[in-house]
Formats: sequence, C-alpha cells, structure tokens
Amino acid sequence: MRRIKALIAICIIAVYLNPAMAAGETEGISGLKSLLTSFDDRNIDSRDLAFFLVTHNYDATPVGSKVELKMNEKVYFLVPNGDRPGLCDIVQ
Repeated sequence: MRRIKALIAICIIAVYLNPAMAAGETEGISGLKSLLTSFDDRNIDSRDLAFFLVTHNYDATPVGSKVELKMNEKVYFLVPNGDRPGLCDIVQ
C-alpha cells in the first residue's frame, strides 16, 4: 500500500513538473547551448549525453558516437567533446 501511495505521489509531481520541464525545448538553441556549457564531463559518451538531454525534455537519440537531437523541426548532431569545456559540440 505504501508503494502505491508513493508511486501515485511521484506521478502527481511529474505531471505538475512537466510544463516546467517542457521549457527545455521551447528555449531553442540558445537554451540548449547554455545547458551544455553549464557542465563538464570528460567521460560522457553518446548514450549518457542522450539520456542527459532526454531528462531535460529534449528529443535526443544516441546514434553511434553522436547524438541526434530534434528541435523546432531541425536536426542537430551532438558530439561529446572529451576534455574540452562543456559536454559536447553541436554540428548542424
């Protein structure tokens, strides 16, 4: 019974947070660049990067060593950048 109540509470919170999380995609490329430069992770790979972007409400899919990101009817490819600042480079 406790698990069901906890699950219901999590679902309710997720529904209320969804409009706030949707702001990720509506900010456009400048919001994306801001998000990507706010973190550094030299070990991030395409799967980790795609997961990170999906949790910020972006439509991202790992494709080999890159991430395909669809935003505002455009497709961007993101390449994890290792030791350089930020998480990745954006290639359009």
